[in-house]
Amino acid sequence: MGGFEITSCPLRNQVDPRALRFAAGATAIVLAVVLLTVGAARPLALGLLASQVAVFGFTAFVSVQWSVWAQLFARVVWPRIGAATQLVDARSARFAQLLGFVLTAVALVGFVLGADGPASALIVVVVAAAAVDAATGRCAGCAIYRLARRRRSHAG
Repeated sequence: MGGFEITSCPLRNQVDPRALRFAAGATAIVLAVVLLTVGAARPLALGLLASQVAVFGFTAFVSVQWSVWAQLFARVVWPRIGAATQLVDARSARFAQLLGFVLTAVALVGFVLGADGPASALIVVVVAAAAVDAATGRCAGCAIYRLARRRRSHAG
């Protein structure tokens, strides 16, 4: 009887940088809608925020490639523009997603507890970082990851 072995994908630690920018743009839009609707349609806004927290969590803890934004990019955008000429390390993007997860989760708790000012400020920070990433490819969380790695390698 033949054996069946499950192995990890060799590209798990690499990702198309255009997919990251697409995800950042989608994230910025979702969170901007949260900011615009939290006063008028609070349940909608908090539902959208909770969904983005879940996306950040999945992407940070499970996979960049299987996140909802990456799948939308892979199925809709990528067939029209073709394969990437280069891939980038996914670890820094996953760290950035972890930062997004923490900031948006704290903001969600803040909104639920009625601390709208601080919660909105956290969302503004994430929207700004995501918008800059989408527009320029400069990922603040990725830069923090690389800086921390460099410091750790120099310390050891």
